[in-house]
Amino acid sequence: MTPGLQITRTDDVVEVLFDRPERHNAFTKAMYQGIRDLAAELREDTSVKVLVLRGAGGRAFAAGNEISDFLEADAVAYETWIREMLQLLFELPQVTIAAIDGVCVGGGLAVATHCDLRIATGHSRFGYPIARTLGNALSAPIVYRCSAVFGESMTREMLLASRLVTADRAYAVGALMAVTDDLDGEVASLVESLTALSGVTLRTTKRQLVARAEALEVAPADDDEVLREVYTGADFHEGVRAFLAKEKPAFGK
Repeated sequence: MTPGLQITRTDDVVEVLFDRPERHNAFTKAMYQGIRDLAAELREDTSVKVLVLRGAGGRAFAAGNEISDFLEADAVAYETWIREMLQLLFELPQVTIAAIDGVCVGGGLAVATHCDLRIATGHSRFGYPIARTLGNALSAPIVYRCSAVFGESMTREMLLASRLVTADRAYAVGALMAVTDDLDGEVASLVESLTALSGVTLRTTKRQLVARAEALEVAPADDDEVLREVYTGADFHEGVRAFLAKEKPAFGK
C-alpha cells in the first residue's frame, strides 16, 4: 500500500483516492510512484474500462506537490519524472475520470487535465497560481495540455494573472462535463454508462485522441534548459523560503 493513496477495484472499475486531506492531498513522490505503477499495470489490462481519481476530505482534489520533494531532488529531473507519469496516465486505454471536490491546482490540475473527463462540485476551483507562490514554471507539455482542456485565454488567466477559475467558468468552456451537488451520484451514473459501452470503441478512440494530442503538444527542444534556469534562479529560491516560512514572497523583476 502506498502512503497517501487508496486504490480499490470493483469488477471493471478502478478507483484511486488521494488521501492526505490534512495537506489538501498534495502529491508526494510516493503517491506519484503509486499512480505510475498503477498506470503501468492498467495499460495492459483490457478487463478494466474505467479509472476514477478523486481526493479525500471535500476540500481538495489535490493542491500541488509536496514542496520538500523538490528540495530533496534535482528539480528539473523531478519535473521530467512527473511529466512521464502524466503521459502514462494520459495514454491509458481506460476512460479516466477526475472527480473533483474542492481545490484543484498545481500538480492536481496537471493530473485532472491528463484525464479524459472531469466532473466537479460547485465550490471547486482550478488554477496554476505559481507566479504568486513558488516562482517556478511548468514544463511546456503541461501548459499545452491545460490549454487544450481550458482554452488558451483561460490558461493565460490561470498562469499570467495567477487567478483561480470557478467550476461554473470551467464548465462554460467545456473543461468540465458536469458541475453537481451530488458528485458521488454523478460519477456513479457516468461509470455505469461507460461500463456498458464497447471497449473496442473506447480504446480505439483514445489511441486516436492521444496521437493527435502528442502531435500538437511537443515541448520545445530547450524546455529542460529553460526549466533548469527557473529552478536554480532567485525567484524559486525566494518562493521556497517564503513558503516554508509561511510568508509572502518578494520576487524580483
